[in-house]
Amino acid sequence: MIEIAKGTPGNGIFQKDIALSQELSLKYLDHIIRELKTARLICNVSGRKSGYILTRKPAEITLFDIHRAFEPDICLVECLSGNFNCARGDQCKARGFWSQLNNMIIDYFKSVTLEDLIMGKVHFEDLS
Repeated sequence: MIEIAKGTPGNGIFQKDIALSQELSLKYLDHIIRELKTARLICNVSGRKSGYILTRKPAEITLFDIHRAFEPDICLVECLSGNFNCARGDQCKARGFWSQLNNMIIDYFKSVTLEDLIMGKVHFEDLS
């Protein structure tokens, strides 16, 4: 997404150039591109065999948006997933902790934009 965001406006960036820059195989990058297109985060500039561009401004795309292109949600422990039924869920003393931590991570993903990454506004020290 950073490579695409840094592409020439109006022209986009070609998949082969992304693969070279990020040292990824084209086959692996095909999967990534397909998921990002399905999530409507990127599109081709002018049809097949053209460069890719973002569908929104980098400031409008959060890390949560990008994550959701590949996973339905962020879930630190299995018991927090919507399709997990734990017999001990009502009496679990740790569930509240895991739920709060999970929500904090989701909120952080939602608070950081692609533009923040490009501009170098996000550093590990910011978490303290």
